[in-house]
Amino acid sequence: MGSLRGLRLAAGHCFRLYERNASSSLRFTRNTDLKGISGFCTKPQETPKATTESYRHRVPVHKPTDFQKKILLWAGRFKKEEDILETISFEMLDAAKNRLRVKISYVMIALTVAGCIYTVIEGKQAVKRHETLTSLNLERKARLREEAALKAKTE
Repeated sequence: MGSLRGLRLAAGHCFRLYERNASSSLRFTRNTDLKGISGFCTKPQETPKATTESYRHRVPVHKPTDFQKKILLWAGRFKKEEDILETISFEMLDAAKNRLRVKISYVMIALTVAGCIYTVIEGKQAVKRHETLTSLNLERKARLREEAALKAKTE
């Protein structure tokens, strides 16, 4: 049984390849008999019936919380809290959140650059005062040696 079905599928595949390569004037038309022979379903394809109901495409709305109202204000979507509508769409809230994320990332970038500049300035001032890490480590090691020597004398 399995080999007969495989043979039918292979024959159908070869027939489709032959039909594709045949010239347009010699092309065969498939009828229901060929479909029955090749093992395919002979039922006519049912077209989906158009629904008589008309769907209203309403945007889902959401009543914003106090924090979401602040997000809408910070994002610049509304000027005052009184201007915010009773219900807003999720798309409006997502757009405000994305705008706020971008603003926060810009602030973080600016703070990182300012921190780097501050670190460079402090490092240059420390070099002028001769406060390098090497000199601080040498002083600390010398202090520890002196304390160890004093401890050894007292014991």
